[in-house]
Amino acid sequence: MTKIVDDPETFASAALAGFSRVYGRYVRLVKGGVVRSTAVPRGKVSVIVGGGSGHYPAFAGYVGPGMADAAVAGEIFASPSTAAVARVCRNADHGGGILLGFGNYAGDVLNFGVAAERLRAEGIDVRIVTVTDDVASAPTDSHLQRRGIAGDFVVFKVAGAAAEAGLAIDEVERVTRLANARTFSFGVAFGGCTLPGATEPLFTVPKGMMALGLGIHGEPGIRDARIVPAGELAKLLVETVLAERPAGARRAAVLLNGLGATKYEELFVLWGAVENLLQAADVDLVAPEVGEYVTSLDMQGCSLTVMWLDEELERYWLAPCDTPVFRRGETFATEPAVFKAGAEDEALTFGPASGASRDSARCLAGILDTMLSVLSEAEAELGRIDAFAGDGDHGQGMRRGANAAHDAINQAVASGAGAKSALAAAGDAWADRAGGTSGAIWGLLLRSWSSAFSDDKAVGDADVVRGARLALDDIMRLGGARPGDKTLVDAFVPFVAALETARKDGLSLKEAWQKASDTCDEAAQATAPLTPRLGRARPLAERSIGHPDAGAVSLALIAKAIAARL
Repeated sequence: MTKIVDDPETFASAALAGFSRVYGRYVRLVKGGVVRSTAVPRGKVSVIVGGGSGHYPAFAGYVGPGMADAAVAGEIFASPSTAAVARVCRNADHGGGILLGFGNYAGDVLNFGVAAERLRAEGIDVRIVTVTDDVASAPTDSHLQRRGIAGDFVVFKVAGAAAEAGLAIDEVERVTRLANARTFSFGVAFGGCTLPGATEPLFTVPKGMMALGLGIHGEPGIRDARIVPAGELAKLLVETVLAERPAGARRAAVLLNGLGATKYEELFVLWGAVENLLQAADVDLVAPEVGEYVTSLDMQGCSLTVMWLDEELERYWLAPCDTPVFRRGETFATEPAVFKAGAEDEALTFGPASGASRDSARCLAGILDTMLSVLSEAEAELGRIDAFAGDGDHGQGMRRGANAAHDAINQAVASGAGAKSALAAAGDAWADRAGGTSGAIWGLLLRSWSSAFSDDKAVGDADVVRGARLALDDIMRLGGARPGDKTLVDAFVPFVAALETARKDGLSLKEAWQKASDTCDEAAQATAPLTPRLGRARPLAERSIGHPDAGAVSLALIAKAIAARL
């Protein structure tokens, strides 16, 4: 999987472009994703799915009649950006409203959520349903806090069928939520996956062992156990998933999913034992599926998914569909779609700005230059910290986002943009290029901070302090993190408080920022003993204890670098 690479930085986009060329009868490539290339009735609800790349056939492979209208694709294992989500949604809007479906990961929740707010402000009715099927990632009474893994496929199948049947947005949302509530998955891994261009896997499993409760972003399992024969593995998977069987439930859609490097023959061997155990447990199997539907690059492993059916869910599970990777029932009569000219984003333009504000924009560009330098130097260390309970890509994502923001703000300055517009452009570029949770947070942070500035006048000290408060408030409102959750917020809250207090005490902005950056650094290091309560690190909480949060550490590094620059 990782051997055929030109540039690891463009691997995801190159793969999506190649997919679109092969399956042009189903999809059309747009920046950040694909949309259906066949005509869709006006007024139909648009089911738009997505997440990071590296999970093929999720998510682009689901696009076609009877399933999704579009898919948004981020970088490998990283959420698509807010801009990408909004862009794809505009291209796939048919006037009946939009249902956004994605796995429950912090970056996806933030990026899809911010995009939904922007689209609603444009008059588009947008609903969100996160898939939460992974029983290993949260207890029974916290179903909605679970991760989305292979359950994505069965939930999106039902959602797409409901929309194709002509249901209104309220009903499509209701049916999709019902499907999610009745879907449960559990998986195991025998070996980790390797990112394009990397020489080592994201995690390893001791010889003769398997990781239980894996994630699909290269996260290790929650615990290890000895590899067992197929019959015993089937018993582990079936008993774990059936432990949460709803009262009276009998009929079920069942998916045995391969994670990327497990041979189909192995899955078929396992299926024989799985089917016997399910039938012995009085489960009626309805159109079961075995194969690769949600992968994790070249991870060795598999997962079992059960969606408990009622009459309505069974009808939509069995409904016809025709996509690049999954076809069921009668053939759809289709014709090519007619696409609107100018549906893609136009080049950025900036309004008039005063000379003083343009001077401030140049100052901000210098600060972005400093941020890029410090993040480039710290890339490996930030990745090391992140790898204790995440996928180790935080340093890479931060450097990639800072580089995009650096280029964007310099282009804005060259175009005569004022401080507000220039910093907003930098934030959007950061989010669009970095993707993932950190991309979403830093894109939102810079854009929210810019709202305290103006294109008509120079940036004042009070504007900087007010911008910090606005950025913090938006991150906590849209991201949902609170102090103690072991995130960037644990360092950002004391930073803003110290900055505001120091300014009220009469310190200059440089002095106040220095004091705040020291506080921020102390707070970042103090996250080490905390247990993560949000994000990918939460299911692997024990691995994170004793190590500071990578997001908090990167914020502290940036704060200290800016203090020196000021």
